[in-house]
Amino acid sequence: MKPIRHIRRIAVALAGLAAALVAFGATPAFAMRLPLPQDGPAPSTPVTSPVRTVTHTVVVGGMPSWQIALIAVGAALVAAVLAVLADHALAGRRRTIAAA
Repeated sequence: MKPIRHIRRIAVALAGLAAALVAFGATPAFAMRLPLPQDGPAPSTPVTSPVRTVTHTVVVGGMPSWQIALIAVGAALVAAVLAVLADHALAGRRRTIAAA
């Protein structure tokens, strides 16, 4: 094998590892909760009245099962098409053995 292929494969592997490291390492930094800035000095006595919070439900029922099945079938079809295209691309590069 030519040395440039080895270098290219190592570079691709290192780029993939670096991308994974950045993806998993950057997530906790963005998930941090920062305190809100105070407008004035902090109150000396604690607030006695509780703050009411209202929670609104955005999704009630989730995703219907037919949509999940449709997504799974679509993903399987895309994977099959990509596998066939990759096989045809590799078949064109293979050397054929001459019949004797």
